[in-house]
Amino acid sequence: MSTKKIIFEITGMTCASCSASNERALSRAPGIKKASINFATKKALVEFDNKLISENDVKKIILSNGYGLGGKRIRKYQIINKYAQYKNELFGNVKVRFILSVIFSFPILLGMVWKFKFGVMFLGIDLIMWTHIALATIVVFIFGWPFHRMAFLQAKKGEANMDSLISMGTLVAFFFSIWAIFHGQKEYFETAAVIIMFILLGKYLEDISVQKTGEAMRRLMELGAKRARILVSGEEKEVEISELKIGDVVVVRPGEKIPLDGFVVDGRSAVDESMLTGESLLVEKKVGDYVFGAMLNEDGILKVRVSQTGEGTALAQIIRTVEEAQNSKSPFQKLADKTSRIFVPTVLILAFLTFLGWSLIAHEMMRAIIYAVSVLVIACPCALGLATPTAIMVGAGRGAKQGILFKSGESFERIKDISMVIFDKTGTLTKGKPAVKEVLMNPKAKEASTDLLSLAYGLALNSEHPYSKAIVAYANTMNLVANGNVIENIKEDKGRGLSGVDSQNRVVYLGNAKIITENKLSSSWIADMEEAPNNQAGALLFVACDGIVLGAFLIEDEIRDEAKDVVATLRRMHLKVGIISGDRMVVARAVAENLGINNIIAEVMPHEKLEAIKKFQIQGERVVFVGDGINDAPSLIQADLGIAMGSAMDIAKEAGQIVMLENNLNKVVEAILISRKTFRAIRQNLFWAFSYNIIAIPLAMLGFLTPAIAAAAMSFSSVSVVLNSLRVSK
Repeated sequence: MSTKKIIFEITGMTCASCSASNERALSRAPGIKKASINFATKKALVEFDNKLISENDVKKIILSNGYGLGGKRIRKYQIINKYAQYKNELFGNVKVRFILSVIFSFPILLGMVWKFKFGVMFLGIDLIMWTHIALATIVVFIFGWPFHRMAFLQAKKGEANMDSLISMGTLVAFFFSIWAIFHGQKEYFETAAVIIMFILLGKYLEDISVQKTGEAMRRLMELGAKRARILVSGEEKEVEISELKIGDVVVVRPGEKIPLDGFVVDGRSAVDESMLTGESLLVEKKVGDYVFGAMLNEDGILKVRVSQTGEGTALAQIIRTVEEAQNSKSPFQKLADKTSRIFVPTVLILAFLTFLGWSLIAHEMMRAIIYAVSVLVIACPCALGLATPTAIMVGAGRGAKQGILFKSGESFERIKDISMVIFDKTGTLTKGKPAVKEVLMNPKAKEASTDLLSLAYGLALNSEHPYSKAIVAYANTMNLVANGNVIENIKEDKGRGLSGVDSQNRVVYLGNAKIITENKLSSSWIADMEEAPNNQAGALLFVACDGIVLGAFLIEDEIRDEAKDVVATLRRMHLKVGIISGDRMVVARAVAENLGINNIIAEVMPHEKLEAIKKFQIQGERVVFVGDGINDAPSLIQADLGIAMGSAMDIAKEAGQIVMLENNLNKVVEAILISRKTFRAIRQNLFWAFSYNIIAIPLAMLGFLTPAIAAAAMSFSSVSVVLNSLRVSK
């Protein structure tokens, strides 16, 4: 089965019920595994089996459901008629519709006062009355046409949404006014017109506010360079970025953006990676170093061999990750969506009961209609639909700006009850670049000890473990070569070390004491080395060959500069702090004591880290685990919130819900603070969205709100939710 994931824009959605309707339509289609639609961004995130359904067929489902597609459309549905395009630009723009509705509604409102004071008649015809009818017709049926169209499409499917409420409310007010004119009753054309005007005002303000929530995302998308200088036969040629291929060599001068990801093949310079990692310090780049596209080259000329294009670049992956996070749904949002599905039908029933109550019990037909209209208009699920996604949009955008990627909306809710932060040691609390401090020789193996470094080097070359890299780096400083003693049949025993067979058919081991003792090569010298005070702060890697322990490497990893301050900050935030490591207890304890950490778990295998986190959770702790995102993948998934420290190159592979683009522990504190602030905004938004309807609907039913006031209140409730979400960015 071949799974594909796409994100595309949907036009015509006006409330949470619209997004729910589209989600249901998509989820019913064979081949679609998951569909999530964000009402705030107006985008769909769809995961499907492209062997069962094509991307075009996915989009056609939205079109057949009565909605449109933003950006590139399926050719069959493109606008080809000039008039249709003009009409769409004029009346499809909510700002234009709002301004025109104000212009046409104003004479109706003015005419109410004018007619009351003077009364204008000509040849027995009430000019004011017919002007009201004409203007109200234009406002209700032209500027309000999108509401009626969508209400009709929803009714055909046996569904209802916000458009249904607005359409019913304005049409009832309009046609009741027509009836009232010919029966000597008071007409309410201004009510119908003002409802449309205020709804359009709310939509316009809502659009402006929502656009602000996506500013960080737009800045990311605008980062990329547009053109590049490519070397062709030794000469420079300027081309579009889209023309570059993997393997091309580009020239980047000072002050220019690096076109795409790649390796430096010539030159030296300082590069500003702040927009990618959030780190303001310049990063030195030389031959062999990896550089990221869209980053600014500051002071030297670089020649870069392109290694990634299109979706493979770090920037493209980051943009996609942020976009997926903004379009994913948190548990709170799913609750709001379920509520919105039953909300509109419930409002229709309440409006009908309002009409019955005032007409049958109070014998007030006119009031019954007007108050029923007020109920229809006041009860809009827009605020409910915007409450969660707008906050997530701002939170994810702020995080991306600071080099913190929230991979889903759920990340923000997982933070709410955390009580403990557990750090992996190597590469997280420490710099992850351990170095050989000392080479220790076993005096009982003097004759064979000359092979120690050569054999260790041969094994370490085949491992990506930081300790192996430390041995390789040390050997390189000694100008060591393998001397023809090539190690074969290399096996890695996770949490223990490496083994292999050399050219003399001898079994060779490189690892901690476990790999030595478990292969029955125990030696009193190993115990002596582990107990020696000088070796307590580092890790010992033993080398054994042909049944003899030759010696060991004492390896130490430096603690990160910011680690102590970060631990102190977390404790001030009333969070417990722990450390978990595969290293010996004495090594882990030395780091923990330096940082002021009391909870220490050491000498554990990768799967045992996961079990340790489970135990804390059973004890009632809500655990944040901070690890490297690859070796610690099971623990990152098991934790209530996983924070992966990793490079932008590995962004797509990380298992954590939050990914740091820079190995800086300060980002852990920032991620927690952003998550808390975003979650707080979500709760506030949902509280006010629910409270608004709980208070407003009864007031409308009891006749305390006119339809015009109801329309204004409904519009501004949505705007207030978005404005509250924007506070997360500060």
